[in-house]
Amino acid sequence: MDHLPEQENPLLTLIDLAHRARAAGGAAELAFLLVNDSKRLFGYRQSALWFEGQGVHTLSGVLQADHDAPYVQWLEQLCAALCAADSDGSIMLPSPEQLPPALAAEWSEWLPEYLLWLPLTLKRPDGRESHGGLLLAADQPFPDYVTPLLKEWGEVWRHAWQALHKPPPLSLKQLRHKLQQWYRRHAGGPWWQQRPWQIALALCVVLLFPVQLTVTAPGELVAANPDVLRAPLDGVIGQFHVSPNQAVKKGQLLFSFDEAPLLSRLEVAQQTLATAETEYRQLAQMALSDPKYKTQLAALIGKISEKQTEAAYLQSQLERSRVTAPQNGIAIIDDPSEWIGRPVQTGERVMKVAREHDVEIEAWLPVGDAIALEPGSTVKLYLAADPFSAAQGRIRYQSHDAVSRPDGSFAYRVRASLEKSDGHRIGLKGTTKLYGAWVTFGYWVFRRPVASIRQYLAV
Repeated sequence: MDHLPEQENPLLTLIDLAHRARAAGGAAELAFLLVNDSKRLFGYRQSALWFEGQGVHTLSGVLQADHDAPYVQWLEQLCAALCAADSDGSIMLPSPEQLPPALAAEWSEWLPEYLLWLPLTLKRPDGRESHGGLLLAADQPFPDYVTPLLKEWGEVWRHAWQALHKPPPLSLKQLRHKLQQWYRRHAGGPWWQQRPWQIALALCVVLLFPVQLTVTAPGELVAANPDVLRAPLDGVIGQFHVSPNQAVKKGQLLFSFDEAPLLSRLEVAQQTLATAETEYRQLAQMALSDPKYKTQLAALIGKISEKQTEAAYLQSQLERSRVTAPQNGIAIIDDPSEWIGRPVQTGERVMKVAREHDVEIEAWLPVGDAIALEPGSTVKLYLAADPFSAAQGRIRYQSHDAVSRPDGSFAYRVRASLEKSDGHRIGLKGTTKLYGAWVTFGYWVFRRPVASIRQYLAV
């Protein structure tokens, strides 16, 4: 039994060659790999890749075969003779007796004593087979283990070669010809029995099938009728007395302003008022004995009235700086720490108080998905926290103009009243599904593609 080479395992070599064949970047690289690196399986002297109708494609040891050279012309005749003699597509170990006398006479002049012919059958782009083969010439006989290795290597290489020579896509003429052939095979008999008409009728039925037009949009649960608490005066918020989402009662203190400036101004006004009152009493006593002081009493009375009004105003501002809850509900505020120490202006929104479980759905419908939505249309909100059940509601209103969103997009605000409150808290987010009018399935499928095409073509 022949022994395998000790320097390299042929099976590992075959795996490496297969990997390099799959990674080949082109036909020239793949052909060069076949005629040169196959020597790793068995040390031959010369090799040639030949194709029927093309002649010698690649020679070992050279970059390009010269078809005018006598050696190449003789090799083409030899390979053509071996391809004709190989009727079953198996590996051949030819001898001079199997060749025509003219070729056998020149064998010793061009090649060493031992040859191996590896047939390669390839498919051309038109679907027909093309024959070829790899010719190996060696100074010593080919061992028995080489034949199955070369056969497997030839199959791997052939597969890689076919992958690099995929047939081109069908032209319009070829496609029309195939459609005509298909129509001739299936046509015949009454029109309602012909397959093309049956397919067209079924397609029309499917496209005309009525479906409800729907779109999806981001949404969340928001307060339905919240009381918006705004800054009653210009100042700096000093403290929040409630936490976000805390239940509050009517009249409960929610937040207060920094009272130091108001207290100082109120104290000054009260002191000024007390001083004016003391001065009034002194003038009144002096007016009893000297009538000339009576004329100063009227001006002092006006000054006292002014200071009383100023003190009363500052006292009311001090009371307004303590904001209380207008109703029982839930305090809605993002982060109280962001408001503490922040100056606000009169009318600036600070927080909301919403009735518990008085929630509704708010959806933001993108401009590209804006469909006709009538009041009372169905809306379903699939919450991210509870994706297996949907909160269902009816559209209450849709904004007329699109507004800018934080992400820079424009969308229409849609509000929908919940049909049934399941105790979900305000602020839960998810995806809303809005139901529009009934349309055909064809319109439902092609609405967005046709809209995109029209925007692109501007027609």
